[in-house]
Amino acid sequence: MNTTVLASVTFIYLASFLVFLMAEVSGKGTWARSGRMIVITGFIFQTAGIALRWFESHQAGIGHAPLSNFFESLVFFSWAVALLYLLYAWKDAKGLIGVFAMPVASLLMAYASFSPTIDTRIQPLIPALKSNWLIIHVVTCFLGYAAFFMASSFGIVFLMVKGSQENRGSIGDMLEKSLKTGFILFTFGIVTGSVWAHYAWGRYWGWDPKETWALITWLIYAAAIHVRIRDGSVSRRVAFMTVFGLASVLFTYFGVNYLPGLHSYQ
Repeated sequence: MNTTVLASVTFIYLASFLVFLMAEVSGKGTWARSGRMIVITGFIFQTAGIALRWFESHQAGIGHAPLSNFFESLVFFSWAVALLYLLYAWKDAKGLIGVFAMPVASLLMAYASFSPTIDTRIQPLIPALKSNWLIIHVVTCFLGYAAFFMASSFGIVFLMVKGSQENRGSIGDMLEKSLKTGFILFTFGIVTGSVWAHYAWGRYWGWDPKETWALITWLIYAAAIHVRIRDGSVSRRVAFMTVFGLASVLFTYFGVNYLPGLHSYQ
């Protein structure tokens, strides 16, 4: 049942993207407002689907948060993107940020729900995952991923906009907020992951591919914050760095899954 509910979110987010695209083409705020209402609808359905999966896990006698496999991580990543869109881009008058954010949320759900290579079944946890650190670590890391994605989206728009300094300033403010939020959350995710690794594998850090690329991602966004402080405001260099950092985020999540390591999703 939960997979049916979650699969429907793919099309709701896709619809919101099309409405946001229409808003950008027409320049009419009514389209953008409709797009935001569709996002809220999809977010409610997605939250309900995640809660239902958790409930069905308990019914099956497994009883764990739906954050343990590739399917569940894709669903949560999509949910986090939608959440941070609603938090940071709610005032986006024309819906331009929605044109970037919502197709990503939709594609993540489409990959999770319709890819023949992804197992959507609720599965028991392996011993290393049976820890209270699981929820804290995964939630903070994926909220950090989503915030970095939003910062990158704002960065793309910042580089595209040629209007008034006031418009670029507003986008720059949203970029800075999402960048700092992502950095704080991702830092907390790395720290909690290290503590979890100590209890699960007897070491805090082992240069596993996921750990190594997480550190690279952290350093890229740390450098972006450093440049923002040095420049005194969000500049084109900061925007370029957030966009470049997105490639590292994607490889940290997707790419290392094809490398041997303790963090490879099955």
